[in-house]
Amino acid sequence: MSMHSILVVDDEPNYLIVLSELLRDENFEVFTAPSGEEGLALVSEVDLDLIITDMQMPGMDGLQLLKEVKKKNNDIPIIMITAFAEVEKAVVAMQAGAFSYLAKPFSNDELIVNINKAIGHYALVKENTRLRKEIRTRSNFCGMVGKNVRMLQVYEMIEKVAPTPASVLITGESGTGKELVAKAIHLNSPRESHPFIAVNCAALAENLLESELFGHEKGAFTGAVGMRKGRFELADHGTIFLDEVGEIPLPLQAKLLRVLQEKNFERVGGSKTLDVDVRIISATNKDLKEEVLLGRFREDLFYRLNVIHISLPALRERMDDMPLMVNFFIQKFAERLGKKDLTISQEAIRLLMTLPWEGNIRELENTIERAAILCDNDCIQPGDVQPESMDLENQAPWSQDMDLSQLIPDSVGLNDVLYAIEEKMLRQALDETGHVQSRAAERLGITKSLLQYKMKKYRIRKKK
Repeated sequence: MSMHSILVVDDEPNYLIVLSELLRDENFEVFTAPSGEEGLALVSEVDLDLIITDMQMPGMDGLQLLKEVKKKNNDIPIIMITAFAEVEKAVVAMQAGAFSYLAKPFSNDELIVNINKAIGHYALVKENTRLRKEIRTRSNFCGMVGKNVRMLQVYEMIEKVAPTPASVLITGESGTGKELVAKAIHLNSPRESHPFIAVNCAALAENLLESELFGHEKGAFTGAVGMRKGRFELADHGTIFLDEVGEIPLPLQAKLLRVLQEKNFERVGGSKTLDVDVRIISATNKDLKEEVLLGRFREDLFYRLNVIHISLPALRERMDDMPLMVNFFIQKFAERLGKKDLTISQEAIRLLMTLPWEGNIRELENTIERAAILCDNDCIQPGDVQPESMDLENQAPWSQDMDLSQLIPDSVGLNDVLYAIEEKMLRQALDETGHVQSRAAERLGITKSLLQYKMKKYRIRKKK
């Protein structure tokens, strides 16, 4: 169990000590405040699961505290402690949204039963909110479309591994749908009713990634104003999806390995060991075996993550699925753009099937969306189709008079030339725009997502 955090607010110091001792013995994480005002300040600083407050306090009393907390977080449960004679006050508190009340003197058992009920209820409320979001995005096999042989193998793998607790490593190029596969595994597993938490490991600097994954205590580093639970704690009993796991720095890899082996960790700046039960699904578009050989990825961690391996085909390897996918996206954007008669011509589909699709399904989706917006008479024609990786048909006039024999030695192959020039132009555009990706992409006449894809291809690091 990961720890549940409880805030106890009471103006009697002895009472605070007794209660917090009792709750710590029951394995709760306890925060205390001697007044309503200080209790309220803590609510913004700490991820809490429950608040227990006395009704009668000088300054801000329990009822005022309740009302202020509800403004910040309407769902968090609050248990009121009242003196025996204050029943009508307790009724007012319940009407204002208190979870329950206990009249002094009460037994420890009574308190613990109330706490467990409140925390269980809060977990359900959070889970329902999450599931409502999930249901909005859930369709057929989690939005995966296709009957291609390789895709049928992927679906079969998902069905086989989903019920097990095994770690899964999903590989494939950028835009092939790795997160959809991870979601499908989660939704077809016994953990389905618990959280699915996704983390993009490439999107955060090293120190931020650690506190994102494992949480931090107040003051653990500059800017850590309160206690925050990390993604592993939030994913307890559920699934965590580590996208671009190859980007995790070596020091953090050791901590990740420990979670896999021991099922526990500490928050950044904390000494308390927290236990978690989380299934790990990771994804990468790097060759992790090569990263292991280069000493950038721990071999032991690689074997732990790669218990089951699912490899996703690139879009160009499953062109037989193109008409299905195109129809799927046409329906999606017809609804989203309010163009209920949106169609696509056969010529446009034929053109789509001849293109390279370096950005895969994500690029196809963007292409269809743009075409759906630009097309006349709600029918997408070949002229509306401008994918990010498509080179313009007509070469620019400047290339007409270029003498290649002076530029390129005879022995050099086509790909080497293209790659060398592409990499040079990327680096130059990034240098000249101070590594502002959107400006570099504009200068190169490509989209930002294609630029990022090509930066990965040539291992061009993001400048911090």
